[in-house]
Amino acid sequence: MDHPIETGADSALPHDDYRCGLVALAGRPNVGKSTLLNALIGFRLSIVSPRPQTTRHRILGIASNAAGQILYVDTPGLHRGAKRAMNRSLNRAARAAISDVELVAQVIEAGRWTDEDEALYAALTEQKAPRILVINKVDLSKDKGALLPFVASLSEKHAYDEIHYVSALKKKGLEELERAILDRLPVQPPVYGEDEITDRSERFLAAEMVREQLMLRLDQELPYATTVEIEQFNDRRDGVAEIHAVIWVERDGQKAIVIGQGGAQLKAIGTAARRHMERLFERKVFLKLWVKVREGWVDDEAMLKKFGYTD
Repeated sequence: MDHPIETGADSALPHDDYRCGLVALAGRPNVGKSTLLNALIGFRLSIVSPRPQTTRHRILGIASNAAGQILYVDTPGLHRGAKRAMNRSLNRAARAAISDVELVAQVIEAGRWTDEDEALYAALTEQKAPRILVINKVDLSKDKGALLPFVASLSEKHAYDEIHYVSALKKKGLEELERAILDRLPVQPPVYGEDEITDRSERFLAAEMVREQLMLRLDQELPYATTVEIEQFNDRRDGVAEIHAVIWVERDGQKAIVIGQGGAQLKAIGTAARRHMERLFERKVFLKLWVKVREGWVDDEAMLKKFGYTD
């Protein structure tokens, strides 16, 4: 685990039943883990798009209240058929995230259980941590009664400590889920300050916000051939954060699509990303984007390490 829990010997409990611990949000791609994380911490931290595999990194989201501090770990979706080096790296990151936590919440879509869900469950049974099932997107189920046999069938073959029904998008069922999670965490002092929401840097978050726009605005498979590298992040004397970022693609044709006619697409990507950054960083941002080509970066272990996809 990148950031194991460490509490100092002098740390004091805010009260006798204060709970704190790491909770992995695990699931196959596109079940809504990032939306759930954002809803649970009350802050738009993880980037979200309708596309599978939007999350490429382990994201820590911190939720603090009077009862305790929950350290949610949003993981890349565990998926089969990982043929490219980056996909294998994402699977390793997902498996590592579930190996050193106090609790795992397996997130699935209401009414749907796939081979990838089953493969993740098998991986969870190899871990010592207790597990709960979080059935997300219940707001999309027209016939709520149809969920009962679905859950009954799952429960016959799979052992979970609890099952919770939620809609991350509509923020339904989250209070009950949070209480169940806190009940299963150890009594120990908080790790982070009550105002902290993540352990990630602004530099990392800036790259993610540019990549989010690539996921939202580019068609078909092109977003998966892109990544973002922050080359410069400086706070100027006038209080403006100056950020220079490179969007890497695999081929010249992809570069032309990202830039768009007369630079229109790149400008739209930059404008939307900058607005998100200004809201998150709470200051003005000057964002400069370039598009560069590196053939085969998705299968280049050295480049994956450079872009932060491998340890």
